[in-house]
Amino acid sequence: MTSDLHLAALHRYPVKGLSPERLDSAALDAGGYFPGDRLFAVENGPSGFDPRAPIHQPKIKFLMLMRHEALACLDVRYAADENSLTILHGGQIVARGDLGTAEGRAVIAGFLADYLPEALRGPLAVLAAPDGFRFTDSPRGYVSLLNLASVAAIETMTGAAVDPLRFRANLHIAGLAAWRELDLVGRTLTTPDGVALRVLKRTERCAATNVDPVTGLRDLAIPHTLSRHLGHTDCGVYAEVVAGGVLKVGDRLDLAETSH
Repeated sequence: MTSDLHLAALHRYPVKGLSPERLDSAALDAGGYFPGDRLFAVENGPSGFDPRAPIHQPKIKFLMLMRHEALACLDVRYAADENSLTILHGGQIVARGDLGTAEGRAVIAGFLADYLPEALRGPLAVLAAPDGFRFTDSPRGYVSLLNLASVAAIETMTGAAVDPLRFRANLHIAGLAAWRELDLVGRTLTTPDGVALRVLKRTERCAATNVDPVTGLRDLAIPHTLSRHLGHTDCGVYAEVVAGGVLKVGDRLDLAETSH
């Protein structure tokens, strides 16, 4: 493990399947979700989700990049203080709604229904995560980490530039050899300020990574490439927050043993 392991970037995804917001810092709570991440999801036909008794749902029940690559062409901006979402397309505002109201959620759902008519399996509805729940892909390990050296290795495999945002991770880490993040399962990363992240499992990649996050083109075959070169489709890991605090871009990350 190298001594220059550090946090290179932070991102949150307020709406599942839509664009990220880059952060300079993030305040994490022990046992909690990444702040502001996957607060909302767009239900594609009735999903059975019950906000009074929320349980993890497969992502196929929502609009998602794996099937709806045109979502990548939308730029969303979430104003937490107003609970409002603005959607831009081609640099122009095309929809804005207060996600705290049924009317505002209907505006967003209506725009997306018009934008992706061929994707509809039923009425679209913007769902808000109740307290203590998020629309994450993983039912455990609510912070996702991506090793930028592994992305560089994929570029070598494909012979093409690979934007790290294809992998929709919360933390981009640098200073670690390619694929070494996969060996971190069961171990804990800490920062000088006391944040501790225990790595729980590898992240298995799906066809969403084939979509360019800027153009919306399905131009690569990343899971297939990983399987052909490595014999698996894993890239990145999920972690849980075992000690809270503020993460900042540039923070050094140290490795500690985790008791079992």
